[in-house]
Amino acid sequence: MSLDRPAEAPPWLSLPAEVSELLRPRVVEIVDQIIRAVPRDVPDYARPMEGRFGQGLHQGVAIALDRFLDLPGTDRPALEPDSRRVYAGLGRGEFRSGRQLGSLLAAYRSGARVTFRTAAQIAVDAGVSPDVIVPLGESIFAYIDELSAASVEGYADEQNEQLGEVERRRTELALLVLHGRASSAGVDQAALAAGWALPPELAVVALRREQAQGLRLALGRGALVVEREDDVVALVPAPTTERARRDLERALRGRGAVVGPTRPWNEAPESLRLTVLTIARLEQAAAAGMERPDTVFVGDHLAQLALHAEPAVVADLARIRLAPLDAFAPATRERLAETLLQWLVHWGQRQPVAEALTIHPQTVGYRVTQLREAFGADLDDPDVRFELLMVLRAGHR
Repeated sequence: MSLDRPAEAPPWLSLPAEVSELLRPRVVEIVDQIIRAVPRDVPDYARPMEGRFGQGLHQGVAIALDRFLDLPGTDRPALEPDSRRVYAGLGRGEFRSGRQLGSLLAAYRSGARVTFRTAAQIAVDAGVSPDVIVPLGESIFAYIDELSAASVEGYADEQNEQLGEVERRRTELALLVLHGRASSAGVDQAALAAGWALPPELAVVALRREQAQGLRLALGRGALVVEREDDVVALVPAPTTERARRDLERALRGRGAVVGPTRPWNEAPESLRLTVLTIARLEQAAAAGMERPDTVFVGDHLAQLALHAEPAVVADLARIRLAPLDAFAPATRERLAETLLQWLVHWGQRQPVAEALTIHPQTVGYRVTQLREAFGADLDDPDVRFELLMVLRAGHR
């Protein structure tokens, strides 16, 4: 019988069917040798062969060997759909048991070596042509490759399904915290199911969807990430140290993210609200031509946020407090307002005001005289000075 076969055909097509007839009576012997070899070669399987484990291993080896002996002289696939599911199930079981797949694959290789060694010896002793030994070995190892591939597929499927379930639970937990309507017991239970330890304090991070690629990997498993309709929000443990803040800045670099103020987990909705307000303020500033910082920490800008929280109220106050400037032409009014802001910021020190405005100190003196004439005694009233600083800081002129 010729041992030649088409290149795309399985190696057992060129293996004489007589090989199966020769080996079937020795199946029990081959199975016993494999059962002895696997625990010796694979430490994870070095356990007593009694009970369900031993029975399952015996049965699995016997079925695999019996299936292999149906293949010589045919072009049948190594595994039918039902048997493929069996070996995929072994891969799934390895993942569920918390073992790496390498142990199962090593057991397959160990079984293949024993099978080839024993089968080749039986064939030689029976006077089979030496030309059969090569396709015999090729067939055994190609068959084991198919078993291994099925188990790898099952392992990967189980891993993806479980990871997908974990991510679903993490998303549910994040939404629960962000909505702020769950009880402490409910959040604790959801956190346990998601495998996430609730930090004592956290911060909300928000950024545009197009800037969120790779965010989960960048932030690590300590963060919960939720994709919303218009943005992506993450819950991160509060960056309470300089190092934690630097690490968070590094993870968010180049994303234009806004980090909300630190809050206990049950006040996360407030952190989100202030984060959204800050984003709106930054967008307004960008529309006015101001440069947009990369990562913004709301805690660094609470005063500005407070000023913009009630813009109508601040505008009303500005009309009252800046009314003395109405008497001046627009250009003069603008110069005096800028001078007044720097004069308040620098506590009336002429030289720092001059440097901030890049004008001569005598010019500062002249403008302050104009301001005193316009505002009168109000410039010496601490409450009025505070309100003037507030409205000028808010951009009113």
